[in-house]
Amino acid sequence: MNERITGFSMSDVSFDELDARAAYDVWRLRQQVFVVEQQCPYPDLDGRDDEPGTRHVRLHDRQHRLLGYARVLDDGDVWRIGRVVLVPAARGRGLADWLMDAALTCCAEADPERDIVLDAQSPLAGWYATFGFTASGPEFLEDGIPHVPMRRVGSSR
Repeated sequence: MNERITGFSMSDVSFDELDARAAYDVWRLRQQVFVVEQQCPYPDLDGRDDEPGTRHVRLHDRQHRLLGYARVLDDGDVWRIGRVVLVPAARGRGLADWLMDAALTCCAEADPERDIVLDAQSPLAGWYATFGFTASGPEFLEDGIPHVPMRRVGSSR
């Protein structure tokens, strides 16, 4: 997938398709938001970025700066979306919706029959619900942040 709309571009690539600069930009963004902004020191580099089947969905601006990212993991019987993130300056402009749509499209193009799961930060569960996700278990704490497991049956919208 590589699509353009009004000054932004979206792509999804495998780990092997990320050059060193692109990988650095992804990991830096994830660290900036999840570790620094959310004050949550955790092992972001969890060994899953380079797994076969993993897709890295990236949103860039006209100057090719990374604005957003989502990771799609192949968990065998389900797709797992995670690490959904935007730079602070890109928030509140509808770009997260486009990023999530791209992650869902990535799943649908690979296997539209598979369910999709994610662990939503609890305040964002309503937003994920707009994409067809429903809570699939009780709220839990992950690194001190309340999360809720969510599932979407099939990946077609």
